[in-house]
Amino acid sequence: MGEMAELRILGESKIKMTHEIRIDDFDCAILAALQKDGAMTNAALAERVNLSASQISRRRSALEEAGVIEGYSARLGAAKLGYGLRAVIRVNLRSHGPGKDEDFARFVASHPQIRSAFSVSGDADYILDVRMTDLDAFADFVHSALLPHPQVSQVRSEIVLKTLKDDRGLPLG
Repeated sequence: MGEMAELRILGESKIKMTHEIRIDDFDCAILAALQKDGAMTNAALAERVNLSASQISRRRSALEEAGVIEGYSARLGAAKLGYGLRAVIRVNLRSHGPGKDEDFARFVASHPQIRSAFSVSGDADYILDVRMTDLDAFADFVHSALLPHPQVSQVRSEIVLKTLKDDRGLPLG
């Protein structure tokens, strides 16, 4: 485990500063393991990566403080919790400019059924990933929340029939 990869992280502040953190093979192994199981203990990580628990603790804290590890969460079974419908919605706005994109961003943030939202290039301005209980709830959301939004000019949606891959981790090797 000898190679070193350099990762540059941009810190957010009044003055943008570039911080460098060195990520070695041990760190990559820690990150890969935590992507699969964020609840993994330092002792279990130590056994998997062949470092002591104290070394794991130190490295894990450094990765958290540097913002490489942004947080931990549980993956929930959406269908088992009643969210059996997933859709991808392509949205076009009437116009862009100061305040208009921010207004739509506030709309997105205020609707928990929108799980991810992306500003994109191409035919659509935004792509939304939504989870709903069923088709009626989806239709209600589109017709009573999304289409009436004053900035929305066009909506195109696709219902997900089958998920082939849904891995939000990074390809660490």
